[in-house]
Amino acid sequence: MKYKKLNEKFPEFIKNLDRLVKIPSFLQEDESGYPFGKEIQNVLEETLKICKELGFKTFIDPEGYYGYAEIGVGEKLVGVLGHLDVVPPGDLKKWKNPPFEPKVEDGKYFGRGSQDDKGPTLAAIYALKILLETGFELDYRVRFIFGTDEENLWRDMPKYVEKEEMPTVGFTPDSKFPLIYAEKGLLQCKLISENESGMIFKGGDAFNSVPSTITVQKSKGLIEALEKLNYEYLEKNGCVEIIGKSVHAQVAETGVNAINRYMHALNECGQNTKSGKFIVENIIGYNFAEPIFGEVKDEHSGELKFNIGKIEFTEKEEILCIDMRIPVTYSVENIIEIITKKASEYGFRYKPHDYLKSIYTPLDSPLVKTLMSAYQEITEDVISQPIAGGGATYARAINNCVAFGAVLPNSPKTEHQPNEYIVLDDIKLAMKIYMRAFEKFKDYR
Repeated sequence: MKYKKLNEKFPEFIKNLDRLVKIPSFLQEDESGYPFGKEIQNVLEETLKICKELGFKTFIDPEGYYGYAEIGVGEKLVGVLGHLDVVPPGDLKKWKNPPFEPKVEDGKYFGRGSQDDKGPTLAAIYALKILLETGFELDYRVRFIFGTDEENLWRDMPKYVEKEEMPTVGFTPDSKFPLIYAEKGLLQCKLISENESGMIFKGGDAFNSVPSTITVQKSKGLIEALEKLNYEYLEKNGCVEIIGKSVHAQVAETGVNAINRYMHALNECGQNTKSGKFIVENIIGYNFAEPIFGEVKDEHSGELKFNIGKIEFTEKEEILCIDMRIPVTYSVENIIEIITKKASEYGFRYKPHDYLKSIYTPLDSPLVKTLMSAYQEITEDVISQPIAGGGATYARAINNCVAFGAVLPNSPKTEHQPNEYIVLDDIKLAMKIYMRAFEKFKDYR
């Protein structure tokens, strides 16, 4: 009965997801008075409006940092943490359809935020709503907590932790199934040096995205260097657009970094910069910045990941914006010491930007056992096992919380990429998994 109800409610789910994806909720400096801009405030208010329509009690932080929707009674509080902010769309020419005009095609739902994280968050909400409409008796409380700064500096969750009740247990639908039991440390920094090149330009959208393009001034030497290096580019209006491939920084080695390619080409044609020398000698030809750190990996979470997400040459400074994902058994202090020393060899000073500590939840914990059983009962997949990841999810924000879906093990992760999408059949299956998880939380102790 509940799965029949899911099929009946699915068009409504899509309609409401449209309402959220249509809002371009990436960080924008504006005069609105809201901490992260008017569009992020808009998506927070719209999400709470949807939840209120579905019968949840809602609350919005007067400062605009977070909101939540709650239902149920009892002492036990299960938290479901999702974020409503998204990364910028990047190069619009790479989108087959405008990023904030959602479209369903070939069994997929396209739009920025569809996979990260508006779609999964709304799927978890609807999973509980459908359960309740088909007779499930909720003897505990569920609180859906909505964050607004996950893609940047996490200035939202500390506000929630400071002001609000902490969940007994929780999950965030912001990664992969079956679940993530360990997350690497996230370290973001800037390397800053004096600009002696006379060049002024900037590129990249976010620390945590591999830049897909950079558009710069055209020169004969640059074109020759790009040709020699066999780097893809386009010429237009006296400029050169160097082409890369955007992916999330947690898997930076699977993308193509357009900034790195540009600096490599500049170095090749004799345009010397500190950034170019640093990148060519430490990043080009390596997956994990081994010339800087050596081999940094562990059995739980794999290799250190390194991404140059943004670059800016001002009149006075060269600035590299770097995102690193540090294996769970390594000391962040040691990593900072190493990169500070290496950067100084090239004339850079290290400036901290953001840090989120790693997390590790034992595989035999009640939370992992509960969620794994929900996943296995619905999918009948007993092969896939809990994994360690490089993503930085809200599982770090509270105790006793892990990332749980919504991407299935063999489905593509399209977050932070052009043409981001979710597979409709997959999100239906995710809803069923979340339903089973909510059922199992009745017996959670």
